[in-house]
Amino acid sequence: MPDSTTAPATTPGTWTPARPWRGIMVATALPLREDRSVDYDAYAAHVRWLIDNGCDGVVPNGSLGEYQTLTDEERARVVRTAVEAAGDGARVMPGVAAYGSAESRRWAEQAAEAGAGSVLLLPPNAFRADEEAVRAHYADVAKAGLPIVAYNNPIDTKVDLTPRLLARLHADGAIVAVKEFSGDVRRAYEIAELAPELDLLIGADDVLLELALAGAVGWIAGYPNAFPASCAELYHAAVAGDLTTALPLYRSLHSLLRWDSKTEFVQAIKVSMDLAGRPGGATRPPRHPLSGETLSAVRSATEKALADGHH
Repeated sequence: MPDSTTAPATTPGTWTPARPWRGIMVATALPLREDRSVDYDAYAAHVRWLIDNGCDGVVPNGSLGEYQTLTDEERARVVRTAVEAAGDGARVMPGVAAYGSAESRRWAEQAAEAGAGSVLLLPPNAFRADEEAVRAHYADVAKAGLPIVAYNNPIDTKVDLTPRLLARLHADGAIVAVKEFSGDVRRAYEIAELAPELDLLIGADDVLLELALAGAVGWIAGYPNAFPASCAELYHAAVAGDLTTALPLYRSLHSLLRWDSKTEFVQAIKVSMDLAGRPGGATRPPRHPLSGETLSAVRSATEKALADGHH
């Protein structure tokens, strides 16, 4: 299994085939037709568009891709579609979350068979797993042979991948990076102290600048689905420490970026996509369309971004 300690040195924050979890990996929204079936052609076009507009790769079958509502056949086809559309499987990092470790490992094996370069894995989320269960879970899925990016989302999973636990998972050889979504940017420094070779990836759009300045080398991103070029400019300026460029962009986009951390993030990003001329569309139940003040707020923030020239 590839390890970040043996990969060749590269500029921090830059995507390479040797470290395909770095750079801007977009957690892709999934276009649905009016009957809620998956529009694979629209999805393939969206993947190509993201890469053509400055993003490095895609993360299909994440929460933003509504993987929980997909059939096994749909979920596998989404991965195959992403790999084909990206033109390089290393640019694809499928989400392989599932209630059971055996099922997550099966999805990791399917990702490997499809030619993906890495996978994104939540901890066990069927119950509040302890450290022993978490380490066994990651070790089992690692047997599929692809580099694993751990996804720390204690808000939704109720399982916290603390810096100490992440260091142990890295020492186990189970993970190469972490998508950090706790919102606590202070953790970046503790992770770097305890596991200096573990790559830190920005996991929430609205802490991008803070985590980039703290040493993040990648971004598993939501809002590039609507504004890839502007988000790419922001990311590259942030990881380079170019605050003259990054800070005005961040301030301009932040009213949008913060929706990535809200319960309605899937619907919000799809609304923004629709307004920006991308195929966002509907979501599958139990998610329902935004309405009232929430829809008005997302629409207002998106229209402001468009008026500011973001694209």
